[in-house]
Amino acid sequence: MRHKTTRTHTDGRWKTNAAGRMEAGAGDNKNKRHTLNVETSVIAYVFLALFLALTAYFVYFMVFKSEDFINNPANPRVKGFEKLVTRGEIKAADGTILAQTVTSNGKEVRQYPKGREYAHVVGYNTNGMSGIESDASFYMLRTHSFLLNRVVNDLKGEKNPGDNVVTTIDSKLQSRAYYGMGQYHGAVVAIDCNTGGILSMVSKPDFEPGSVTANWKSLTTSQDSVLINRATQGLYPPGSTFKVITVLSYLKNGGKLTDTFDCRGSYTQDGYTIHCFDGEVHGHQTLSQAFANSCNVAFSQIGLSLPKGALKRTAEQFLINKSIPSKISNINKSRFTLKNSDPKALVMQTSIGQGNTLVTPLQMASICEAIANNGTLKAPFVVDHIENDSGRLVRKFDTQSQKLCSAKDASTLKNLMRYVVTNGTGRVVNTSSYTAYGKTGTAEFSSNKREAHSWFIGFAQKGRKKIAVAVIMEKGGAGSSHAAPLAKSLFDTYLR
Repeated sequence: MRHKTTRTHTDGRWKTNAAGRMEAGAGDNKNKRHTLNVETSVIAYVFLALFLALTAYFVYFMVFKSEDFINNPANPRVKGFEKLVTRGEIKAADGTILAQTVTSNGKEVRQYPKGREYAHVVGYNTNGMSGIESDASFYMLRTHSFLLNRVVNDLKGEKNPGDNVVTTIDSKLQSRAYYGMGQYHGAVVAIDCNTGGILSMVSKPDFEPGSVTANWKSLTTSQDSVLINRATQGLYPPGSTFKVITVLSYLKNGGKLTDTFDCRGSYTQDGYTIHCFDGEVHGHQTLSQAFANSCNVAFSQIGLSLPKGALKRTAEQFLINKSIPSKISNINKSRFTLKNSDPKALVMQTSIGQGNTLVTPLQMASICEAIANNGTLKAPFVVDHIENDSGRLVRKFDTQSQKLCSAKDASTLKNLMRYVVTNGTGRVVNTSSYTAYGKTGTAEFSSNKREAHSWFIGFAQKGRKKIAVAVIMEKGGAGSSHAAPLAKSLFDTYLR
């Protein structure tokens, strides 16, 4: 007769029955249940976290990104809105109509009363879209017209009027910039330093925005790249305007304004020679004088004296190689590519704004705006607000800010740029009517040393009004003789 015997281990985890088999004890079952509960909880928390993340992204998308997605020109739904809403107007800051929809022979036609003058900043709305026509398309195809009017239009089967876009463009300043450029190719950008609003944006050569469809083939095959907005997309060697970056890098790395340099008109290192413009000999001068005289000899020496990577760090501090914070689309990044292993010749070239460095006019105007604002950049924008067909405010856009340099550094650059205007190459801009600051530039772009782009960047202030500008005239020669006078006319128009 077999007796059932049970042996229980003292820790309660297992026991042996009469058949000699091991059986789980109460403690083991408890551990299994505990493990199962932990695994279930982990899975539940993971799914909860995923749910919360998706919810958060959905809220973020609806609040911050939905309009950007809807307003994307690639979104076919935008065009669908045109069946219900007549595209709204685009206006200058003073109410001047820049784009409007009219009915001709039973068909809606987009008209541009100011034509070529606003071609690139306003853009076009056929064969694709560009400029404000693209960036603010969604807003012009929404309607906040008076409710009763909308009801009546719906009952009659008629379209409702779309909302209007009011820009920051100053119509007088735009005209002065456009006609001041004359026949030169190039660009002008003017910014209200207090807000970041674009006061003027001109690009030449231009086109007739109302005839884009008819002239599409010639526009797209033009060797002059007519459809390119040179203000935001044009990449140019900055010439001596880049010395604003070089001088600050030097001062941040131990240099002093009282440091002296001797200029004999040229400077040679490792078999490569840099010349001052027109072979001018500046003689013995301080750093402030070298900056005001735009002395290439002094700044070649400065570039060679900088620690490796220092110039790149200062350039990127001012958003070169980075994106400018702006809702304006199609802004090219400015480029700085100097490497630590590059030869002295390229270091010298880069230090005076030549070499491989390329910038946009908007980039240079933004740098000036930040300096004028004690180191803070107000992000450039061109759409000020949206209003309905009767002028009621629908939406006002916020201004974004970004700190680019300290107030101390900005103050130093202000003093240097002021000295350029009072005692240097920018004297043509000097006046008692307002306080102007600037830097001229003469940028070589080919092997022909006699051909150069004419640059001026700077800002001016009178009372609370402040304006920053960048002017480039392709093949215009010395910045002091072409770009600077146009900049002065812009200052005069805005501040007087």
